[in-house]
Amino acid sequence: MAEPSLAVRRKSRPGAVCKRGRAPGQPSAVCSPVARKRPSSGGEGPPAETPCSNDSEEDMFGDYDSFYGNSSLLAQVDDTEHKYLQDKNMDIKAGGEIILGNLQSGIHQKKQDDFSTSQNMVVLKADEEDAFQMNVNDPVDSNQELTESILDDLPSSQLLYFEKMDEVSSGSRISPISERRNKCVNSSLDKIRSLSSFCPDAEHRNRSTDFSSDSKCDLFKTESLKDHLKSAMTGNAKAQTLQVSKTKQLKETVLSEEICVARKTIESSSVDVGPFYGLPSKVKDLFRQFRGIETLYEWQHDCLMLESLQQRKNLIYSLPTSGGKTLVAEIVILQELLCRQKDVLMILPYVAIVQEKVRGLSSFGIELGFLVEEYAGSKGRFPPIKRRIKKSLYIATIEKGHALVNSLIETERIDDLGLVVVDELHMLGEGSRGATLEITLAKILYTSKNTQIIGMSATLNNVGDLQKFLQAEYYTNNFRPVELKEYVKIRDSIYAVDSKTENGFTFSRLLNFKYSSNLEKADPDHIIALVTEVIPKYSCLIFCPTKKNCENVSSMVCKYLKKEFRAHRAKEKQDLIKNLKNIGNGSVCPVLKQTIPFGIAYHHSGLTNDERKSIEEAYSTGVLCLLACTATLAAGVNLPARRVILRAPYVANDFLKKNQYKQMIGRAGRAGIDSAGESILIVQEKDKHLVQDLVNSPLENCYSNLLLELTKGMQSLLLSLVGLKIAVTYEEVDNFMCSTLLGVQQQLLSKEKSLSEVIKAGLENLVEKGLLKGRISEKDHNSKCTLTITPLGKATYKGSVDLAYCNLLYRELKKGLEGLILESNLHLLYLVTPYDMTSNCSPDWMIYLRQFNQLSAAEQKVVDIVGVPESFITKKASGQAIRKNVDSAVVNRLYLSFVLYTLLKETNIWTVSEKFNMSRGYVQNLLNSAASFASCVLHFCEELEEFWVYKALLTELTKQLTYCVKTELIPLMEVAGVLEARAKQLYNAGYKTLAHLANANPETLVKMIEHLSRRQARQIVSSAKMLLSEKAEALQEEVEELLKVPTDIPGTY
Repeated sequence: MAEPSLAVRRKSRPGAVCKRGRAPGQPSAVCSPVARKRPSSGGEGPPAETPCSNDSEEDMFGDYDSFYGNSSLLAQVDDTEHKYLQDKNMDIKAGGEIILGNLQSGIHQKKQDDFSTSQNMVVLKADEEDAFQMNVNDPVDSNQELTESILDDLPSSQLLYFEKMDEVSSGSRISPISERRNKCVNSSLDKIRSLSSFCPDAEHRNRSTDFSSDSKCDLFKTESLKDHLKSAMTGNAKAQTLQVSKTKQLKETVLSEEICVARKTIESSSVDVGPFYGLPSKVKDLFRQFRGIETLYEWQHDCLMLESLQQRKNLIYSLPTSGGKTLVAEIVILQELLCRQKDVLMILPYVAIVQEKVRGLSSFGIELGFLVEEYAGSKGRFPPIKRRIKKSLYIATIEKGHALVNSLIETERIDDLGLVVVDELHMLGEGSRGATLEITLAKILYTSKNTQIIGMSATLNNVGDLQKFLQAEYYTNNFRPVELKEYVKIRDSIYAVDSKTENGFTFSRLLNFKYSSNLEKADPDHIIALVTEVIPKYSCLIFCPTKKNCENVSSMVCKYLKKEFRAHRAKEKQDLIKNLKNIGNGSVCPVLKQTIPFGIAYHHSGLTNDERKSIEEAYSTGVLCLLACTATLAAGVNLPARRVILRAPYVANDFLKKNQYKQMIGRAGRAGIDSAGESILIVQEKDKHLVQDLVNSPLENCYSNLLLELTKGMQSLLLSLVGLKIAVTYEEVDNFMCSTLLGVQQQLLSKEKSLSEVIKAGLENLVEKGLLKGRISEKDHNSKCTLTITPLGKATYKGSVDLAYCNLLYRELKKGLEGLILESNLHLLYLVTPYDMTSNCSPDWMIYLRQFNQLSAAEQKVVDIVGVPESFITKKASGQAIRKNVDSAVVNRLYLSFVLYTLLKETNIWTVSEKFNMSRGYVQNLLNSAASFASCVLHFCEELEEFWVYKALLTELTKQLTYCVKTELIPLMEVAGVLEARAKQLYNAGYKTLAHLANANPETLVKMIEHLSRRQARQIVSSAKMLLSEKAEALQEEVEELLKVPTDIPGTY
């Protein structure tokens, strides 16, 4: 595939004079920082570093001939000047032309290269408004264009000289032509000054090359031009410069030039897209450095060159898993941030993927000058800080992305969002999260005509509906960098999936593995035979229907593996067990302790965040070669395998869907890691026909979930539409709804009720709940009756609180004001314990009673206030009959509050899970959900003045729940990807603040921190730098806003 050349053709400039270039291979010298030139970037190598020396004995002009030694040239200049000064009444225009004409003639006779530049160079120009343009209606002299081009290219010392000479000699008489020449000189000077704004150290360089400071002449006296030229050029050469790397300066200049050219190219919709798809060549180098990507696949090139992308139309593209979809999205994101100077929102399905992407893109942000902001869990600022200089890339989960878009619409900043990228677009059809994603995209489409939307997925079927909804073009390709071979196993026979045959299968081979009778009983599905064909040399994943099945399979496999498997990377396995033991404060899961020495582990939601991260890292580096996992891994972080085995065609008790099947097998044979990939689905005889239908059926269609998820879908949308004033009448709401995916699919979904009737019922329900005000009746629902939002309604949508619980939350917060007990944080914890987790909670009554008895008198009062009598807990624990009815939701919620209360005191998930007889994964999930819900309750309270007291209290509590560690570790855990175990390691090694991490040397980190790879060290340092930069920018914005002079000061005009 032919890649775009790194060279960008120089655009012709009006009035520019074509000059002869230097001979090929001859290095360019540097006259001054302003006139710096670089070789044509036709190749991919970095620009050559220009030699520099302050030694006066060396030729200060490099390989250029010196003006100083050119007596004939100086004689011509001297003669010209005398002639000019003798004729005091000569027309200024003519004088200027003679001087400049002779000067140009002399320069061309001796060395044209002094003011020339290669045609292939990227030329940094000032912004369009600063560029010098002549009015076509002005009378233009035939020689004026030549004069302007010379002035454009003259060194800044000469331009300053002409400026001062003009002030002195013109005196009382300024002709129109002289005015034009002054404009020309000033324009050229402005261009020189504007160049400095693109380089961070430009101010220092300008100071070091101040032409007037070293010049001995007084510019207000008429001095010999010859003397001035000699002193100015000598002064330029001898000027002391800061000891800054020339290579670094040159690279910064090149990057600024290319960004400028790329930006102008994109604005003008030119065919010439610049060095790397409209981006600086540095971006290509960064992809090579950080990702190891040398070239793009052909489909990626074709997709990036699509006319729809060039014209900024919305786009949906679909390719098989591992086809390289994300790289295309990242290149488009960088185009938006660097070239169009707009903010970007990237929506990802899970918190872990958000954190992984934040870590991965922070390095690019540091190098290219944009911010990467994490919006996941309890993290994220609403509305985001409005940056004056740097642009932001917001990486968000679906829920946080929706809240972010709401805040931008409310503050009328939605047009600042130039691009929205949605990964896993098929999630539009998945429950309440799909409904939230649909709402987010519908709002963007309706409120901003300048925001581009790009969606990608590996599993899309009814693309037509999605195209209509997103008003998007569609691109698809079947490309896969590594061939994937699909198989099914029935008994001991392996069949290849072949859609061309009648039953969809073709016999491939028999399993070649000798089973004893005991092994046959333990492993009837021949899993050991399948895995030993690939491990330990290659990696393998086994997808299991349940969490318990994952643990059973990993235990069973290691029992029957040969002892030789223990020897493979034995020391690193022991280090992993030691690391897991540290994470658990001395405790480690007995199953993992048994399986890890064989290179095997399980992976499911029952692990803590720290455990999961350690296991993923060990698998990625090859220490572990086999993971038994649940289906959630398929849509989670990138963990590839040579072979993927599906233990059964079920997820829990539900038969596998085609989308899920494709996601799972897509993990096999990832690009750049394996040369081939294969999937094997284990099938029982009874499921054979179902599996035949599965592998040959099309992907499931994607349908709107706005109606199925009523409180998180339709009602939530209607409430926020009125609250954000997107639609405040029935007609406007109806018009908006037609632009949703539900509106596109209303004929399929609304069989019992029309869409209009659904809208009417939804609005009436919101009025009944006290969230909206206004009348919607049979007679006037088409009228112009305006709907308004109540304070409770506004708090609900701004806090992203589920409408099913908003009234209950309000009542409990109101009740809390009457007697909020703050001796401990138990009362506050109860208020932020998630409602949606209570239904899955089954309290152990003996533990409940034990925890109650350990509470102080004040804390026991909290239990009574929320509505759980001590007698109820006692009778439940002793098994007595209960006559009095107590709300089970409140009882369960209080029990979960006890778990959180103990967790914040002990800050160790292992000990708390043992104390409450819960899985540590459940406790981890409770903690994450509580942190997220606490953030929602905080935003809810901020909108209601009566709850002012909760604001400060919940801010601190949310922080405690988010990190759940000792206070000194919180600054380190703010960095993306640094969890408790890693934070402890860093703190103990002396890295105690964010600044310590941001300024750390990755190589030193690797040496000092156990089990830390170079890649992880670089990502930690980059993430810390990004966070520090983000905080500094926020403070700077605050300072500038504070010092900003108001425009409406009384008495000023």
